[in-house]
Amino acid sequence: MAARIYQRPKNAMSSGKARLDEWILEFEQSEARRADPLMGWTGSGDTQAQVSLTFADCATAQAYAQKHGIDARVIPTPPKKLKLQAYADNFR
Repeated sequence: MAARIYQRPKNAMSSGKARLDEWILEFEQSEARRADPLMGWTGSGDTQAQVSLTFADCATAQAYAQKHGIDARVIPTPPKKLKLQAYADNFR
């Protein structure tokens, strides 16, 4: 089983910072998705892709993956870029 560990990203639709310190372990898909012939919905028989585990920090997530024999790779958190701008700049 392959998985990825990453820090929860900030929601673009909200200015809140709740749950941003959580780390998530998600399993990668082991089989391709296919379209259902009747309804046209996409799906697969891979139930592991539906599992998402949350942890307090990256070390705990890595320890869990190692304990259960999961091949996990850590995706580093990208640096935050602030665009400082004055309100008056909108009218120049």
